[in-house]
Amino acid sequence: MQISAKKVVTINYTLKDDAGNVIDQSDSNDFAYLHGAGNILPGLEDALTTKASGDEVAVSLTPEQGYGTHDETKIQPVPREMFPPDVDIQSGMQFRAQGPDGQPLLVTVAKVEGDQVTVDGNHPLAGVNLNFQVQVVDVRDATDEEVEHGHVHTGDGHH
Repeated sequence: MQISAKKVVTINYTLKDDAGNVIDQSDSNDFAYLHGAGNILPGLEDALTTKASGDEVAVSLTPEQGYGTHDETKIQPVPREMFPPDVDIQSGMQFRAQGPDGQPLLVTVAKVEGDQVTVDGNHPLAGVNLNFQVQVVDVRDATDEEVEHGHVHTGDGHH
């Protein structure tokens, strides 16, 4: 069966940067997504379209095809009082915040200086070329419920 819209696709993948450092990888036969539902990066999804079980694919995505370019305007200082008082704020910590239009936003602490905390609203992989090695493990028809919900369900419910 070929990968197309409304198919549940199980893949194994390794994601590396241009220097060959592993950024992420799936556990064995454990990453499943609903093709055509926007569950994975569009460039990766496009590269997997028409592939079948057993196929292996190498895909390189530019930052624009991945998580965007690094945007300096998304880095800003905020007062320490905006964070929970009982937390020792350190560089690299991540917090959920609200963007200017009320949308949820994940920010990473870039530095802490006195009562100022500099946060970065860029995705941690913004500005990074993404190099995927993917093996297609399985392709099946999605259930009506999976299509309706826009994501994969497993035997125990939602995946």
